[in-house]
This record gives sequence, C-alpha cells and structure tokens, in this order.
Amino acid sequence: MTKGNVAAPAPHRTPPEHVHPRDVPLETALGALSDPVRLALVRELAASEDWERTCGSFDVPVRKAALSHHFAVLRSAGLIEQRDAGAKRINRLRRAEFEERFPGLLALVLRQREAGGGPGPRGW
Repeated sequence: MTKGNVAAPAPHRTPPEHVHPRDVPLETALGALSDPVRLALVRELAASEDWERTCGSFDVPVRKAALSHHFAVLRSAGLIEQRDAGAKRINRLRRAEFEERFPGLLALVLRQREAGGGPGPRGW
C-alpha cells in the first residue's frame, strides 16, 4: 500500500495466529497446561484484566525466545489471544471460550493454585 509516492512501512513482525478453543483437541489443551511456565502464564493472566499484560511483564525464569514459544503453545491450545499494541504484544486469557469447549478445566487449574497446589511463578 502506498501513500502518495511513499511506500507504507512493513509491519515489524507477523501478527500472532490464533486457534479457537472449539478446534482444539483435549490432548492439546492438557499438554499446554502441563508445563509449569505455561501454567504460571495462564494463572497470572487469570488474575489480570483482559489486555492488561504485555509479554515482558510476566515473572518467569525463561529467556525471550522460550517465552515466545510458550505463548505460541498457549495460542495453539486456544487458551490465550494476543494483539500488538505499538512495539508491545498484549495478552488476554480466553476464559469464556475455553470454558465453553472444556467445561471446568480452567477453573480446576486455577483452583488448584489457590489451594496451594502446583508451582507458582517462582516455585519451579
């Protein structure tokens, strides 16, 4: 696309691809939730408002490349949605959509943390 004789700048990165929870097999959802880092990301998102958390705002013990991989796994499992806001990527937990596909699963995972079970962001 051009504006006058000047080409519009190309986006700085590819927009994230999302999978709707209705298209996710149970094994994929369980696999995404079985990793302690991804579980911590989901739990932190559950405690936050939609579109409040940027990718760099999570307290997890992994480097940027590994964190990007974990976000991709969560997107492919239908657990999160991401969008770009300037130079940052912001996140939302797809709580209602995931609940519709897998009734009670997310609530069980979140309740387990509240009950003191499983690792937290620093309890690896």
